[in-house]
Amino acid sequence: MATKAEDVLKDLRSGKYAPIYFLQGEEAFFIDEISDFIENYALREHEKGFNQIIMYGKDVSITDVLNNARRFPMMADRQVVIVKEAQNILNLGKEEHDQQLINYLKNPLPSTILVFAHKYKTLDGRKALSKELERNVVFVKSEKIKDHLLPPWIESYIASKGHSINNQTAVFLAESIGNNLEVIGNEVGKLLLNFSEKTAITKDHIQKYIGINKEYNTFELTKAIGVKDVVKANKIVHYFSLNPKSHPLIPIIALIYSFFSKIAILHYNKQKGESELAKMAGVHPYFIKEYKLAANNYRLGKVIDNISYIKEADLRSKGVETTGVDERKILRELVFKIMH
Repeated sequence: MATKAEDVLKDLRSGKYAPIYFLQGEEAFFIDEISDFIENYALREHEKGFNQIIMYGKDVSITDVLNNARRFPMMADRQVVIVKEAQNILNLGKEEHDQQLINYLKNPLPSTILVFAHKYKTLDGRKALSKELERNVVFVKSEKIKDHLLPPWIESYIASKGHSINNQTAVFLAESIGNNLEVIGNEVGKLLLNFSEKTAITKDHIQKYIGINKEYNTFELTKAIGVKDVVKANKIVHYFSLNPKSHPLIPIIALIYSFFSKIAILHYNKQKGESELAKMAGVHPYFIKEYKLAANNYRLGKVIDNISYIKEADLRSKGVETTGVDERKILRELVFKIMH
């Protein structure tokens, strides 16, 4: 059975290590967080020279990995073997070599910590290797976090670093950056370097240290569109046009598309309660009233028209239907069509 990444990290921080970790899935952030922790802390610095081996999947076979795993540590209690990009191991998935690994799983060397960082892919769950991994090792399936779960994750992540952030500010950060946890982790890391004591992170901090303007950002743009605040929406579009490198068009269009897709979900499920609607739309329950207000402002027919305008703008932004694209003009025209 798969183990949650958070539980694995909790054990690691308390000094509990297992002989084998197999980390797989689409979300690389959790895979890196676990493997990096083991790489940094499982051994003392003076032990790493002889007892820490970093391998890359494209350069090794299962046999190479297991030969290193079966070595005994030198002048230390244990050794660490980490296989990065393990999805590229030359013969992984071939029955004969999978059996070699299965044999090791059943009887691992207790003094070795063996880590497979198998990113962006998952093994075939029907095969014997997957079943043995689930039975015999610390097995993590690292999946993408759904949008509505991202703000609580940000709150928890910042709390784990000794600081705090309220839900509304976490939503602002999630909407502004997107659901790439690696990017969020990097930006939060840079932000927290500025504080030596426990701090409650605010939008002002985010604006100052990450560079996301608390008034002129994609989150505020969709909010202005939702309440049909034409003046504010156009101010934000103008702000984006002044610094297009910091506000690339394609992610903005994608966010507007996501916004109207969620409004469409509300229209098609009017009979549902707010908590169920929030879950179906993938938004935090705190903000479902804002989406319901937007649904009142944009009838279903208009929502469908707007989605077609958004798709047209997306094609234009990628040069599919035109050449010499003026990104500022595309966004201005899109917002005008949506709101009129």
